[in-house]
Order: sequence, then structure tokens, then C-alpha cells
Amino acid sequence: MTSQVLVIGEALIDIVETAGGDRELVGGSPANVAVGLARQGHDVTLLTRLGRDDRGARIAAQVEESGAVVADESWTDAGTSTARARLRADGSAEYEFAIDWSIALPPLGEAAAVHTGSIALFLEPGGTTALEVLQSAAGRALVTLDPNIRPALVGAHEVALARFVAAARTADLVKLSDEDAHWLYPGLDPEEVLAEIASHGPRIAVMTRGGDGAIGLGPGGIAEVSAFSVEVADTIGAGDAYMASLISSALDDEAVFTSASVFGAALRRAAMMAAITVSRPGANPPTRAEVDAAL
Repeated sequence: MTSQVLVIGEALIDIVETAGGDRELVGGSPANVAVGLARQGHDVTLLTRLGRDDRGARIAAQVEESGAVVADESWTDAGTSTARARLRADGSAEYEFAIDWSIALPPLGEAAAVHTGSIALFLEPGGTTALEVLQSAAGRALVTLDPNIRPALVGAHEVALARFVAAARTADLVKLSDEDAHWLYPGLDPEEVLAEIASHGPRIAVMTRGGDGAIGLGPGGIAEVSAFSVEVADTIGAGDAYMASLISSALDDEAVFTSASVFGAALRRAAMMAAITVSRPGANPPTRAEVDAAL
């Protein structure tokens, strides 16, 4: 099913340090979500910030090859943003960012869904604009959110938490990682975190836990799903693939918000989409056909 989706957020080049030298890959959490949604067959526009340089051209080419569109307003004379990724022994990554984030308030048009999060929600001046878009979209479109916390960029804890809560109040669906949850709500267990998020209004809240699977609060209460066992190339883009799959499931069938079985199936599908993504290098989410074949 094709649905119009507006994704707002950073697109950048991941400079991945390896034993054989640096490797540059297209990344940025919202850009990865846009690609993942397009590969699930949705009509996606990405509003981001790209330099008119070789890196910006590479990002635009990959986004557009997936079937998504880069909004014209995304282009700037500033350089394209980068994130230097250092892989840990378990394949996870830590990042050092060089990013500039400023966007104009976009028209919502006929968007069926609006997604943002990550650096785009917290880094000013664009963070305020991203929040205003969510507030404008609430009640008119499906609103989804992934905080994807980058502690070095989101500012003081109390400020970042207030921004997250303001965004969550507009959202129908929130996905976050266990690392995000620990940073935002230290001392709370997963079910307490999900309940706290749901208290602000989201109908579904999901926490991913890497190899330990995911836990969600939705119709029928708490649901858990195990991770699929795969050989991990790296974990870059895993959470973004999971987010894209959840959005896609919500657009495909609104019963994800009312049926425990449909919600559980959406969690399982998202787990498979993430598993396929981690089985290959970089943020390279699968197509709908690949996920269907694997389930």
C-alpha cells in the first residue's frame, strides 16, 4: 500500500573506521527511515539539509534510488554533515558528529504520516521547526517519533527531556532504544519507561533492546518479541529499519493500534527488518519483498 510520508531530519555521511581504513556510507537516522519506508513501497519525501557537494549528491542518489524524494528545500551551500563511526567489538557504533541543522517550516500537504526524531528534534535552530511540524500534524496525520538520543548533541538532560515530552504529546507511535530509555529515564525499568511515554498520549510505545529483542506497550498491554538470530555485519541503521517497519505496518493496517495480534505481528515484522539490516554492512534496509520472504 502506498502512503504519503514526510520524514524530517538529518542525512549525512557515516565515516566508518575499519582496520583497512575509513569507509564512507550514507546515513543519518531520519534518512535511513525514509529509505526503509520507500523500500516498503511508501511514497516518501525527505526534508533534510544537504550540501551541494559530492557527499550531498551521494546521499541524494541513494535516497532517490530507494524510491524516496529529497525535498528541494533540503539543499544548502553549507557542507554535507558527517558522523565518524567507531565500531565496538560487538558491532555497535559510537559517533562523533560534524553537523549543521537548520530547515524551513514545510507545508504538510496531503501527508498521511510525519516522522522525525534524532538530532533533528534537538539541535537548534532546526529542532524547534521539527517540533512545530509535529504539532501542526497532530490529529491530521499519523505522527511518529524516535528520539535516538545523541548525548553530545542534545544539550542538558532536563532540556532534552522536555523537548522529547513535547514531541511525544503529538505522537501516535514512539520507538526508542534501551540506551535512549536509560538516558531519558534513568532508574526506570522498561515497562515503567513505556508507561511514562504512553502517559503523554502515544497509542503505541516500543523499546528495542538489541539482541534481547523488543518490548512494546500497545493494544492488549505489554508485548515482547525476540530478536532473530543472524550473523551481524554491524548494527548501523538497525533501529531505523525497525522504526520504518513500525510506521509501514501502521500505515498498512490501522488495526495495529486496536488489535493485540496485529500489534504483535508488527513487532515481529520490525524485528525481521532490523535483522536483515544488521546482517549487511551499513544502513541498508530490506525491501518489502525481502521481509515477506524471510517471515
